Amino acid sequence: MGFRRLTLYFVLLISVGKLHCDEHTHTYKDNEEVVLWMNTVGPYHNRQETYSYYSLPYCQGPKEVIGHYHETLGEALQGFELEYSGLSIDFKSDTPPTVFCEIELNEEKLKAFIYAVKNRYWYQMFVDDLPIWGVVGEADDTKNEYYVYSHKKFDLAFNGNQIVDVNMTTEGKVLLAAGAKIPFSYEVHWKAAKTKFEDRFDKYLDPNFFQHRIHWFSIFNSFMMVIFLVGLVSMILMRTLRKDYARYAKDEEMDDMDRDLGDEYGWKQVHGDVFRPAAKPLLFSALLGTGCQLLVVTVAVILFTILGELYTERGSLLSTAIFVYAATSPINGYFGASIYAQMGGKRWIRQMLCSVALLPAVVCGTSFCINFIAMYYHASRAIPFGSMVAVACIVLFVVLPLTLVGTVLGRNLGGQADYPCRVNAVPRPIPEKKWYMEPAIIVSLGGVLPFGSIFIEMYFIFTSFWAYKIYYVYGFMLLVFLILLVVTVCVTIVCTYFLLNAEDYRWQWTSFFAAASTSGYVYLYSIYYFIFKTKMYGLFQTAFYFGHMALFSLGLGIMCGTVGYVGSSYFVRKIYSTVKID
Repeated sequence: MGFRRLTLYFVLLISVGKLHCDEHTHTYKDNEEVVLWMNTVGPYHNRQETYSYYSLPYCQGPKEVIGHYHETLGEALQGFELEYSGLSIDFKSDTPPTVFCEIELNEEKLKAFIYAVKNRYWYQMFVDDLPIWGVVGEADDTKNEYYVYSHKKFDLAFNGNQIVDVNMTTEGKVLLAAGAKIPFSYEVHWKAAKTKFEDRFDKYLDPNFFQHRIHWFSIFNSFMMVIFLVGLVSMILMRTLRKDYARYAKDEEMDDMDRDLGDEYGWKQVHGDVFRPAAKPLLFSALLGTGCQLLVVTVAVILFTILGELYTERGSLLSTAIFVYAATSPINGYFGASIYAQMGGKRWIRQMLCSVALLPAVVCGTSFCINFIAMYYHASRAIPFGSMVAVACIVLFVVLPLTLVGTVLGRNLGGQADYPCRVNAVPRPIPEKKWYMEPAIIVSLGGVLPFGSIFIEMYFIFTSFWAYKIYYVYGFMLLVFLILLVVTVCVTIVCTYFLLNAEDYRWQWTSFFAAASTSGYVYLYSIYYFIFKTKMYGLFQTAFYFGHMALFSLGLGIMCGTVGYVGSSYFVRKIYSTVKID
């Protein structure tokens, strides 16, 4: 719990608004008020399509309205719209069945409730940060009748001065008919429980779905793939270097013509061009810098979540990711600038600005497009203007200066090119090669094995985000992520070796895209998942789904591409530095 609170303090550095005291400390005195927050309502099959709870013609309780302020930036960006219920709930004090308001159904209210029941609308509430779900009503298709639930029964459990469990039962079916008067009521019952406060979130987890045997089986299969690929890469290195060393041992016995002919084959042909700067070095270095930063952010957030259980707090995971991304901006600047300087780049300010704006521009551009659709639907997922300003300020006043610091350090400390071979003044013509040695084919096949190593975990992650599961097995995620990195490096090294052996020295972009193509297969799988595993419908949910999956795939692609390039770069330097090039 100590680490968890420390993590939350870091998160609050980028928070907006203020905290409700009792909800923050999670401690109450006898008969002290417990706030029931109404969050959102929306169709069951479209989890992300949510609206304000009071967008339906529900009525509030008689108590004075309390305003809610977003505790963190992540809470605001994720569309939490908490509104006070107006219901009186006191700690350890039972409340008998009480009518708190009544509505009369006119035509407009009747249509709204019938539409909600037809589309299986559900709503979410919070008590002491514990979520509660309920359905609006139910339909009788045989009689073409629709009912709404008018009574909420709350069963709360406490351990000492803390709330450890909340349950709600919806009762009181009322037929929806024009002119009908619907009284809304509630009741509250308290009971003592032995559940520890630290374990109160366990009831929301689903260990039967996240079957640990399946995870271990997946990791075992991926681990066997890693052993195979590492063996293949080792064989390539050993075979290549052993042949070279054996040939050099016979150099003294060979005449000059035989020695020259001995060098005229394979990857040794391109030793004068293999370290030629990549095309579009500014964009290439910006992608690599962003990929290094995303790699650090991903590992850090996973570790924070494992140690701090961030998934139990509203918006904390996203807030932590934003904070870590901003704090690690020097990594982006350092690696991007050093690679750009090694490739002879001179426009370092433009390179720095490209590194800063590359990912935020794509994310914000996509989010704004989705936001316009959300605003048209009046959905709670519409990002508030204040949150947009907060994100812009973080980029301008935190990310930009820190990236500048990293850029200066990268240019001065890591900008010296230390290549084992000099680059020829005139580029060597690339000979014709077999079709399966073309970079396009290598790139398209490069992502197959890395995607295979994360395929099963992708299903659990997709289901957690797009369905009603809470992902909590971040230890498995970390193992799968590490396996993905190893598989990506091994596959990219093999792809680079085949390309160079075909006397094609354009290995930088090829190695990047060969590894990044993993994200293409992930996006294709997301299309399959949308069609066959979900029941989503409508413009908003479709745009939201494919827009966010595109962002997820892009981030994964940049990260994998960077890892693939770094591994291939080490491989290329190694083989050209350990053999004799005449």
